[in-house]
Amino acid sequence: MSTQYSERAIPQISLRDFDERVDVITTQLVDAAENVGFFSVVDHGIPVDDIDSMFNTAEAFFRLPDEVKATVPWNAQNVGWEKNSQVRPSTGVADTKESYQIQFGENMNGLWISDAHVPHFRDEALQFMRRVQAISEKLMVCFARGLGFPNDFFVKAHDVARQNSQTVLRLLHYFDMPSENPIGEVRHRAGPHADWGFLTLLFQRTGQSGLEICPGREVSTDFGYGDVWTKVTPQTGEIVCNIGDLLMSWSDDRFKSTFHRVKAPCEPGDFYGDRYSIAFFNQPCKDTEIQGPKKKYPMVTGHQFTAAAMKRNFAALEAKRAAMAAAVK
Repeated sequence: MSTQYSERAIPQISLRDFDERVDVITTQLVDAAENVGFFSVVDHGIPVDDIDSMFNTAEAFFRLPDEVKATVPWNAQNVGWEKNSQVRPSTGVADTKESYQIQFGENMNGLWISDAHVPHFRDEALQFMRRVQAISEKLMVCFARGLGFPNDFFVKAHDVARQNSQTVLRLLHYFDMPSENPIGEVRHRAGPHADWGFLTLLFQRTGQSGLEICPGREVSTDFGYGDVWTKVTPQTGEIVCNIGDLLMSWSDDRFKSTFHRVKAPCEPGDFYGDRYSIAFFNQPCKDTEIQGPKKKYPMVTGHQFTAAAMKRNFAALEAKRAAMAAAVK
């Protein structure tokens, strides 16, 4: 099935002079959250050279032999290294990628790659995470203002200094794709999905395309199949942000969580090489109480929301697998 594309604009929001422009930024952010679900952030304070440095460090990790990366394995605390193991309910098959997921707290005990393999990895990663968290907190202030909460409402809910924080940084490596992919056949490096957390901040490298977005959930078919997609042009210094299911619920469905994917190259001009990205997932502390201002949904904790999202994802995956099995009989 070929893909239909739209040239819809992805809002770009400058964080320049944040304190003086917070009302303007809030208006722009709320509009993007209500009508698109995706936006990009510029003038955020992290120099391109520092972003490139983090990408270089990530690439150094991914160049290690698998047996070395396996010394920091993925575990039930949602941290560590995985390869070809994340299966999307939209496709029923594993994404063609590997990732290394990192948190701030004690869940990382024994799961930091050794400096002997990647010098200063832990120090650089934590420094980068703190800087991205500071950007997230500015966006959280605007979301809180837009929903009528106190300015620090979401900041307190996502306090990464607490041991029950769930926020993570995910280093991603999508594998080089063979050039013999049939023209026009839609394949994925990461199948269509929506993020289940609060907000995702994504760093990409210029020229390494593949990210595509779909409209808000209320106008989407199952995982966006058959809908019109928009290609996101990657720029190293720009942060692409998207609303997650949790913020959609926390806003009483006012803000839209959107489907997105990393499409495998299959058309002229597509990028075939190794693609690297860095995703920062804002996720509330486990004991945070989550309920929108209009109380559309029952109150749940951050832990309960995460558990329900995982259960829902597993059920959708099993349904997809059953459908695929029935189709081949």
